[in-house]
Amino acid sequence: MKILAVESSCDDTAAAIVEDGKNIIVSKVASQIEKHKIYGGVVPEVASRNHIESIGALVQSILEESKITFKNLNALAVTYAPGLVGSLLVGVNFIKGLSLATKLPIVPVHHIKAHIASLYLTNHQLKPPFLCLVVSGGHSSIFEVLDYTKIRRVGKTRDDAAGEAFDKVGRKLGFDYPGGVALDLIAGNGDPFSFELPTPLKSETSSYDFSFSGVKTAMINIINQLNQKQQALPLEDLAASFRNCVVEHLVSTFIRASKDLGYKTLGICGGVSANSLLRAHLEAECFKRRWKFFKPEKSLCGDNAAMVACEGYYEFLNNNFAPLNLNAKASENI
Repeated sequence: MKILAVESSCDDTAAAIVEDGKNIIVSKVASQIEKHKIYGGVVPEVASRNHIESIGALVQSILEESKITFKNLNALAVTYAPGLVGSLLVGVNFIKGLSLATKLPIVPVHHIKAHIASLYLTNHQLKPPFLCLVVSGGHSSIFEVLDYTKIRRVGKTRDDAAGEAFDKVGRKLGFDYPGGVALDLIAGNGDPFSFELPTPLKSETSSYDFSFSGVKTAMINIINQLNQKQQALPLEDLAASFRNCVVEHLVSTFIRASKDLGYKTLGICGGVSANSLLRAHLEAECFKRRWKFFKPEKSLCGDNAAMVACEGYYEFLNNNFAPLNLNAKASENI
């Protein structure tokens, strides 16, 4: 079964064709990073306009590269929620137009489920149930993956997402957008204990929620104090201290949830799952406990359409199809 999918939930336009939910035939991403660098973050209207300019040519290019025609496809999948509604609408309306022209069914895909599906593309042996940490610029949650199409959230961020906090601190340190990537790169050369930062939700041992606003503010205050004293910023130490605090909060909460809920198979996905320290710490914690740990290839951590096509395969098998009045949703609860 071959599914063509598009993804346009934020600032990356992506298209892919995946066979049987695991074999990536072709997958391409048109990044908008350079367009948004001058603003220090994603500008929704700019993102939407660039999706409109890119999506048609991108889909045409994957069809030409794969030498697959619409007659060889079984369905069209698209991210419909959550995300920037203007960006989502570009992908949704494009797929609706393709469906009208080709008579192929539309499979609606939830963005978080798609990120979880990126694990299946990398790890063909992975099967539900398992516990998954979804961590990105817009999401920081823990989910029980009960089946390929059924998930249940057991913990979430109460304020900023981890990726958002990384990007904001990275910007304060003077890095171009996305600041979190640059922060991770230089943090490896710094001392993670050089600056003391508060432990988020330290006393809440019965909750699996996250909070990054306080530690972000504490780091920004430290940077401001150093600037006021006209002291040179020790970028590597600042980055290392912040990264260590965020990762420790993510890992400790995720491991505690796993123990409490009885899961010995863990997965991580989303843009921040590419963070080197987070991957290493979780892998070490699982190895120590003899638990199974799964992570996607780094190329599949960020937004891409291959993960949408993969989840679309399982939604197709579950007879989840969308009518032509499918609409985009900025937010939708699982």
